[in-house]
Amino acid sequence: MLTSRRFTRSVILAAAAIVATAHFANAEGPAASPEKEAELIAILQSEGPAADKAIACKNLAIYGSGKAVPELAKLLPNEELSSWTRIALEAIPGSEADEALRKGSESLEGLLLIGTINSIGVRRDTSAVDVLTARLKDADAEVASAAAVALGRIGSSAAAKSLQGALASTSGKTRSAVAEGCVLCAERFYLEGLEADSVALYDTVRKADVPQQRILEATRGAILARKQKGIPLLVEQLRSSERTMFQLALGTAREFPGREVDETLAKELSEAKPERAALIVVAMADRPQTVVLPAILKAAKSGQKPVRIAAIGAISRVGNTTCVSSLLDCATEADVEVVKAARDALANIPGDSIDKDIIARLARPDAKVYALLIELVGERRIDALPALLKAVDSSDKAVRSAALTSLGATVPPDKLSLLIKQVVSPKNADDAALAQSALKTACVRMPDRDVCATELAAAMDRAPVPTKIVLLKILGAVAGTKALSTVGEACRNSDPQLQDVGSQLLGDWMTIDAAPVLLDLAKTSPAEKFQIRAMRGYIKVARQFIMPEADRIVMCKQAMDACHRTEERKLVVEVLKRFPHLETMKMAIKAYQDPDLKEDAATAALVIAQKIGSASPEVAEMLTSIDLNKVKLEIIKAEYGAGANQKDVTEILQKHATDTPLIALASANYNESFGGDPAPSTAKVLKVQYRINDNPGEVTLAENALIILPMPKVKK
Repeated sequence: MLTSRRFTRSVILAAAAIVATAHFANAEGPAASPEKEAELIAILQSEGPAADKAIACKNLAIYGSGKAVPELAKLLPNEELSSWTRIALEAIPGSEADEALRKGSESLEGLLLIGTINSIGVRRDTSAVDVLTARLKDADAEVASAAAVALGRIGSSAAAKSLQGALASTSGKTRSAVAEGCVLCAERFYLEGLEADSVALYDTVRKADVPQQRILEATRGAILARKQKGIPLLVEQLRSSERTMFQLALGTAREFPGREVDETLAKELSEAKPERAALIVVAMADRPQTVVLPAILKAAKSGQKPVRIAAIGAISRVGNTTCVSSLLDCATEADVEVVKAARDALANIPGDSIDKDIIARLARPDAKVYALLIELVGERRIDALPALLKAVDSSDKAVRSAALTSLGATVPPDKLSLLIKQVVSPKNADDAALAQSALKTACVRMPDRDVCATELAAAMDRAPVPTKIVLLKILGAVAGTKALSTVGEACRNSDPQLQDVGSQLLGDWMTIDAAPVLLDLAKTSPAEKFQIRAMRGYIKVARQFIMPEADRIVMCKQAMDACHRTEERKLVVEVLKRFPHLETMKMAIKAYQDPDLKEDAATAALVIAQKIGSASPEVAEMLTSIDLNKVKLEIIKAEYGAGANQKDVTEILQKHATDTPLIALASANYNESFGGDPAPSTAKVLKVQYRINDNPGEVTLAENALIILPMPKVKK
């Protein structure tokens, strides 16, 4: 019972939040409509269904006035409609609704009473303080708790006095609710500018013998209500041995206005234990407008590692150019974790000023961090092309590597040739692989793929075969019309290496426009190896890509006509099976005439027929041309119908069962074959349990589907 009441109370409280919206709608929504209100009142007075009255109550939250209150009040004792009527009563302005709720609270019990008390709290009816105060002593703890929270929502001096008295005398579950009411009341005082009263009430709760959650709430409120004078209390919690109080202090510090609290956090940072200092740093960074950055920077330079890493991470959010030198120092230390944190921070500190600082440092490079600065250019996407080109010519391999990588991330489209040159004519053989990777990175981010592909294609004309292959693979990553054309040309090149790479790229092409190129290559390539590869790529397009049904059927027909090997023709049959259609059925039947495809085509035809059979009378006729493998078939049980309306059709299926997995009924219409409709106007299914060659199987078929029984898994 307690669990049920607790759940109901939470639902009612959630409804109260919805009602706040109704208040707004009443104030700012449609103009008053006496005619609409009269219609809604008439619904409440009628003998109509409860659902209609519920909707009427909901609408009265918008259109209702004091005139509707008497009829709404009558529904408060109604278990079905009480919550609905309270939605309206909470929203309707005027004293009539307040009076109705107060009066209702005098006679209601249990959940209905709790809901009504909650509504009184939502309306903040100051005239209900005496009524609610009396309920604080109710024998039902849920009722007393609701009264306490409602008094807190009212938030008047009288309500506070009642709650403080109850806090000294109540116990158990109600005591927690009374403390909650006190916290709500103190919050109301603070919002109304009564800071002293608010502080006093918060202090009463936090010093009382109440659950920890209430103490936490009151402590937070007491700190914030004191404003700047609350900082000592905040510090007290920061130094508390209780972790919950420490966490509360961190959260409250994030809310606290003014620079003074930032100075306080900075001082605590220097004195706290490492595990707490690391958390204080994070809280400091969550106050970016007033953060004491020097304190965080100091923590990043020295101290124990957890604090340093936390501070470095904080700098990545709130740092500025004053932090760059320190981060560069950290990024060149021996400790791997510190180095990673510093590098991440350097890459992520926001601001153009950081970019300018890095460019300025590149102008007077420090050998210790030169490579790192070059890397940052790429990671931060800084426009620093001259510095990168200079670094590419460095005698230091690490610097050259960093420069090439950053060029890949930043080189603009009109300067792509500079990176292409590094691939076609690398100054250092050791840099070739990295230059190729950088060029690929640059190309795939270019805004115009065809312009990029044109430039790559031009470079291929003057490059040796190994470099042509590299550029060809990059073209495969770029994709687009020009890239596809260039790769297609490579497939027809006299060099077998280019043919090999080109056909591989076409086979993996990720757009449907590769299909005609693949088909042409499958027909015209002088090498069977590449013919096969191209045909398999073409079939893969038909199998995997989204396209209109008619286009896929044409592709399958073209593939079947162009295939010279049984292996590829079987792959086409698999595609037919995946996409059931009358035309793919016809193609499967035609493929059945090929002795090498007979078994695969028969299976495909059965699968297709099962999925489209009910929609086409031609399918059953086509199946007659297939000699199905004979099996031992037993029908165990068969039911036809929907839900509880099932008809046993086991004997009928047993009568029509043969030595194939296909069962042909007397009529294509199940209702006719099974002697009637067990569930009129309802979609039905046929469920069949069977055994084929002593292996059990089960299938569910849509109404009027061809009865084709899938081959069961063979028993081991």
